Amino acid sequence: MINSRKYYITTPIYYVNAEPHIGTAYTTIAGDVMARYKRLCGYETFYLTGTDEHGQKILRSALSAGLEPKELADRVVTKYKEVWEELNIKYTRFIRTTEEKHKKAVQFLFRKIDHNGDIYKGKYSGWYCTACERYITLKESPDKKCPVCQRQTEFFEEENYFFKLSKYQDKMLSYLREHKDFIEPSSRYNEIFARVKMGLEDVSVSRASFDWGITMPIDEKHVIWVWFDALTNYLSGIGYPDETDNFKKFWPANVHLIAKDILWFHSVIWPCMLMSAGLEPPCKIFAHGWWTMNADKISKSKGNVVYPRDVIDKFGVDGLRYFLLREIPFGLDGDFSFTALKNRYNNELGNELGNLVMRTVVMVEKYSNSTVPQYNPSEVDKTIMETLRSTQKSICDHMEHFRFSLALENIWEIIRMSNKYIDNVKPWLLAKEKLSHLNTVLYTLTETLRIISIYLMPFMPASMETMRKQLGVSDENISITEGLEFGQIKPGTRVSKGNPLFPRVEDK
Repeated sequence: MINSRKYYITTPIYYVNAEPHIGTAYTTIAGDVMARYKRLCGYETFYLTGTDEHGQKILRSALSAGLEPKELADRVVTKYKEVWEELNIKYTRFIRTTEEKHKKAVQFLFRKIDHNGDIYKGKYSGWYCTACERYITLKESPDKKCPVCQRQTEFFEEENYFFKLSKYQDKMLSYLREHKDFIEPSSRYNEIFARVKMGLEDVSVSRASFDWGITMPIDEKHVIWVWFDALTNYLSGIGYPDETDNFKKFWPANVHLIAKDILWFHSVIWPCMLMSAGLEPPCKIFAHGWWTMNADKISKSKGNVVYPRDVIDKFGVDGLRYFLLREIPFGLDGDFSFTALKNRYNNELGNELGNLVMRTVVMVEKYSNSTVPQYNPSEVDKTIMETLRSTQKSICDHMEHFRFSLALENIWEIIRMSNKYIDNVKPWLLAKEKLSHLNTVLYTLTETLRIISIYLMPFMPASMETMRKQLGVSDENISITEGLEFGQIKPGTRVSKGNPLFPRVEDK
């Protein structure tokens, strides 16, 4: 039974053959935004991320670098943790598949599936993509190239152990029919449903040609397939197989955030493994799109990788966080462009939000001795009140369904309306003749900015913390459930002008 006041969100665990780039940062930032949002809504939230450290791909990368696999993993994990800290990612746990507790969980899950009669020994003969650690059928790719990364696959033949995926076809179809929101966006659901209807084939879950992996508990000559190993992290990360409070509280996961290229493993193989082991499937799989550059997928092999530090140095952490979730609907592909990033940063963050904060604080300093004035509720602009009321439900609804770009667009409606409000009421003229109404205008602007800061806190936590300090509300309890009602900033609160939140970026 799902605990309605808990929220468990995960990213995929990332291969340690390369340091984090924009693609991995995208998923991790999105997970962090949703985890922060849920905490603001009063949910006990567990956010899991980590690294995938086994398999032939990692072994080959280590050998080519003249390192042991664990040595390579240790070095890359350090880079991941450093970059996630720079990006202000507040995960609950960072899991590594080389941890002993994880190995124990993988072997325990394997035994449960074996005891259910769903593991058997057979001979595998076919094509394998080491880069993606996946088996390729000729039905998927007649030219024998990996349909995901387009690399040439390798033929191998060996005696392996198989998982009876085919046994769960009817059960998987029924589950998909009964849970139409299990996979989002809906286009991904339709894709998976059609593929499952075509039939499921048993999948090899062991390798005997190398030993960098978790030893199979029923045959020490084999290591467990890296995807079986990796998927289990969603259980081991919260304490499985021990009956810990975390596991009982947080499973099933509310959502696995992934990129679309690993959807099949998460939406079909993983639920079937869980069904075999007598565990509930996750509540939702959300498969987002890829970032491209000049319409070509960003990847190390293509030589067009963008690293987070390349962006942070010029646009700051929150500039990057904002752009990635504002530029395209979460779920679709998008083309990464430094020009588009600069335009969003200068126009929306700098000219619209940053300018609104600066104008408001400067006016409170000038006309109200740097303190938020008393206000007359009957004089509050009705358009502003209506916009604040109408957008609240819309913003929260968008956030619940990972429509980040639409939530941000709603927030920017408030920001643009507030800037227009200043231009229309002309506080500098009210200062000469209508001080009571001027006080209401100044209160309205500071209070509206306080509400905006709550909405934007998950997206740009550092900038919003700075903004709240300028508004004098930095110590206030921040809550989506309690903090959005108008009128909470106390008259007499002292504001303080600081540096621009988003200094303009010019071409060098």
